[in-house]
Amino acid sequence: MQLKEIKIIYHKELDEMYPKEEVDSFFYILIEHYLSLERFVLALQPDLSITKDEEQPLFEALAQLKLNRPVQYVIRKTTFMDLDFEVDENVLIPRPETEELVRWILEEVQRSRVEIQGRKEENENSALKILDIGTGSGCIAISLAKNLPEAKVYALEISNRALEIAQRNAIKNETIIEFIQADILELSELQDMFDIIVSNPPYVREMEKDEMEKNVLENEPDLALFVSDENPLVFYKSITQFAKGYLNSNGFLFLEVNQYLAKETRALLENHKFSEIELRKDMFDNDRMLKGSFTK
Repeated sequence: MQLKEIKIIYHKELDEMYPKEEVDSFFYILIEHYLSLERFVLALQPDLSITKDEEQPLFEALAQLKLNRPVQYVIRKTTFMDLDFEVDENVLIPRPETEELVRWILEEVQRSRVEIQGRKEENENSALKILDIGTGSGCIAISLAKNLPEAKVYALEISNRALEIAQRNAIKNETIIEFIQADILELSELQDMFDIIVSNPPYVREMEKDEMEKNVLENEPDLALFVSDENPLVFYKSITQFAKGYLNSNGFLFLEVNQYLAKETRALLENHKFSEIELRKDMFDNDRMLKGSFTK
């Protein structure tokens, strides 16, 4: 069958479910993954045909897309900060907004007293120490470790299955991460102190489910997404309290936040005596990222 005919079938089957541009994106992601073909191949070879064996995974993937399964889970990988990550239903699919959070941390490291890129330290204890709380796929921790090779990066996660994926992602991306299995809501003690603590915790209230895409609701892990309407800042309260005890003086706390609760989350940091508090919008103009410094 000609590849362009398969593309037409994709649109026929999926255009009522997704925008046409997104269907195009699915198709190009899948031909690259399964056939190693670049997205512009049809412009160069409009009559390109593929074999029955080559067709099969494309039609199997189409069947999964029709069931609202995210394309990242279909191919079991995604890209974040120009790195490849394994993902499945045990971890959230990393979002571009979270890339903005990582880039903000890198900017802060570059300009602040904790800048270490290119610096050699004989004393291991003097290296920058970073903790990622609720690491999921490991995308934040691994991206920071990749861009800050002199840093010592830790990643905390409650889910065994998520930790297994994060560990494989660390190996795949040639980074060394110290993984910790723990629940931040119950964690009372760690051995180390940190210069930076970062978290993208669950923050979507049950009342906000109606705003979410069906493929997210039906596939991505509830444990990493939702909090109760009655106590939506439960994770931020624990993380902020923990950060007060485990940040080095003048260390930074970075958070991804619910756009509807950004002011309340900022007030939480203010009430815990954080300073240099800054709230930033994401690429979609939503209040999404928060930074605070803590001085002992």
